[in-house]
Amino acid sequence: MTHSLRPAGSLGSPGAFGSGRLSIALVSEHASPLAALGGVDAGGQNVHVACLAGALADRGHRVTVYTRRDARDLPEQVPLRDGVAVHHVPAGPPEQIPKDELLPHMGAFGRYLARTWRGRPPDLVHSHFWMSGLASLWATRELGLPLLHTYHALGTVKRRHQQLADPSPPQRIALETEVGFGCDRVIATCRDEVVELGRMGIPAIKAGIVPCGVDTELFTPRGPVAERGTQRYQLLQLGRLVPRKGAAVSIAALARLPETELVVVGGPPADRLDQDPEVRRLRALARAAGVADRVRFTGGVPSTDVPPLLRAADVVLCPADYEPFGIVPLEAMACGRPVVASAVGGQLDTVADPATGRLVPPRDPEALAAAVAELLADPAAREACGEAGRRRTLRRFGWGRVAAATEAAYCDVLETQPVATGAGVV
Repeated sequence: MTHSLRPAGSLGSPGAFGSGRLSIALVSEHASPLAALGGVDAGGQNVHVACLAGALADRGHRVTVYTRRDARDLPEQVPLRDGVAVHHVPAGPPEQIPKDELLPHMGAFGRYLARTWRGRPPDLVHSHFWMSGLASLWATRELGLPLLHTYHALGTVKRRHQQLADPSPPQRIALETEVGFGCDRVIATCRDEVVELGRMGIPAIKAGIVPCGVDTELFTPRGPVAERGTQRYQLLQLGRLVPRKGAAVSIAALARLPETELVVVGGPPADRLDQDPEVRRLRALARAAGVADRVRFTGGVPSTDVPPLLRAADVVLCPADYEPFGIVPLEAMACGRPVVASAVGGQLDTVADPATGRLVPPRDPEALAAAVAELLADPAAREACGEAGRRRTLRRFGWGRVAAATEAAYCDVLETQPVATGAGVV
């Protein structure tokens, strides 16, 4: 499947297909839109797939999300909302398996997709994460269907930062490269990703940039506010509790920030926090830093509880070692809160320094503390950052805009497809 594609950042307009109703297959092998968030393998990708599917349905398309069946009692298909269904693919045992152990089951996943699509093919396939791309590539090659791919994270970046601690299969980077060359279009989420793809040998002409989005109706500056602690200031860190997210950096920075509490949101449910290895590690670090009484872990929370927690914070921290995109800065900005984030990955595109917050070097507690202290000392600056962040999310990152740009990428690819592929508009 080699076609003439527009260069990165030039996704075009919907064109001839823009007014048609497409049948779209989103493939997300480990990140189900139905999953509870906050676990080790449940985070931004789950949100992205669910929201993109809904926003595409709002534009009149029919969307089916294909994800692996990870429990015996899951039905084959579950309606998510009008125009969107989740299809559970039997590939491997019907139980939860860490995503880094799923590669042996991707052959079965791809064969199932090919069988399912042979009778009634979608107009196009959009895979999410490299293993979804691999399974989708096998199926779409067999059936001659157009394939677009979003990586969400790249193995080259993960290996560079985690080195021997990287649990990914050793074949990951080679297979990611195969997906990049084999698909019709890579939909990258930020400029840094396009640069990294170039290092892998995938030409920039194959990639267009469409950022992740945020629900600007759920995440708003106005609404309920979570109860605050007894300290004068409150910081919040939200996301999966894995070392690369940098909660240890936030705890070390807290030792330099008097009268300040850190609320850490994510991980297992509150009643299982004591058994979580990462929580135990972070609590030990907090004790060693003398701030254990100023660090509070909430555990994973329902998505509806997140906006009130964000609104309660004076500053939201996003100090990841690396971040392929990072949805939390968008959620914080949409709620009108200033963000201090590490200057890595997608955060370089989302956080505007100094307009919406501050960007600091990763793994640098002193720099993080200094940026936070500057904002805590200046209420007017915090308010200005929050207002600018809200405007920025409305202008660039609402799901309606993201879905329109994604649809434009779909149409660019469909317009290059030979008629013999059978891809078209219903």
